[in-house]
Amino acid sequence: MLQSPYLLFIGDATDPLSIKMARSAADWRPEKCVGEYRLPGCEVSTGCPSLSIEEAVELGAKSFVLGFANSGGHLDERYLQHVLKALDAGLDIVSGLHDKLSGYPQLVEKAQAMQARLIDIRHPLSTFKTGTGKRRQGKRLLTVGTDCSVGKMYTSLSIARYLQQHGQAATFRATGQCGILVAGEGIPIDCVVADFISGAAESLSPDNDPDHWDIIEGQGSLSHPAFAGVSLGLLHGSQPDALIVCHALNRTHMRALPHQPQPTLAQTIELNLTAARLTNPDVYVAGIAVNTSSVSDKQARDWCEQTQKELELPCADPVRHGVSELVASL
Repeated sequence: MLQSPYLLFIGDATDPLSIKMARSAADWRPEKCVGEYRLPGCEVSTGCPSLSIEEAVELGAKSFVLGFANSGGHLDERYLQHVLKALDAGLDIVSGLHDKLSGYPQLVEKAQAMQARLIDIRHPLSTFKTGTGKRRQGKRLLTVGTDCSVGKMYTSLSIARYLQQHGQAATFRATGQCGILVAGEGIPIDCVVADFISGAAESLSPDNDPDHWDIIEGQGSLSHPAFAGVSLGLLHGSQPDALIVCHALNRTHMRALPHQPQPTLAQTIELNLTAARLTNPDVYVAGIAVNTSSVSDKQARDWCEQTQKELELPCADPVRHGVSELVASL
């Protein structure tokens, strides 16, 4: 169990997408966030007050959350002095990186001395079986994407919250470190051994009431050379009844791969439906969720209207437009 309030450590980040761990907590669990801890040169923000570690502790902070994400999930050693300082203040350390906090002897020693916890939420403690593809009762929606970091978690959370607010039984199922921080539970799919990814996804979304919706957070993209394997295993194990395709406007290439062009929405739909039919032949695409933050309100609405006409599917930005149109097609 994570202790809140959180102090969100965002380092000296300059890319808004690089602090998605911190942003997720600030956006979806603001009541649990006391502030952010930033270093000189930091050009982004969660919107939380900027605090020192001492100020945060005075305001009741209990956990120091490493709020950044990078390719490979590496903990930069220049940040260790700040983690040690947080431990000195008696804070638990929460990390969603691939590098384990327990792999740093100086952190382990300090945590033991201060009776603080080192919590690696990206590393599953459970053991999993291989997938079976057997039908399960209940309904499932999985968000998939044209690329990484296009809004799959935000879309999933928005749909789950909308359904709950309108009296529909629905549960958000977290599959990444950010979603787990928000939900308080889940399975970090990208840290599951490859043979067991689909089985882990099955266990994440077990049998349920016939009218209950599991809204499953997607990961990666079938079109991303680095992460397609995780996306495929999650797609098969989720056994989705419905897919929401997520997209970000004005991407010129796959994230972090300038040589790799982006697929079209039509290509993404075809690719995901073909793969999803292995475990659910009746799967369908319920709509398109698009991150339009790079354009004006009018441009966003025009793009969504044009896409809806071309693909004959509901299309909306969950942040700007809400998700009612997407939910209506379930």
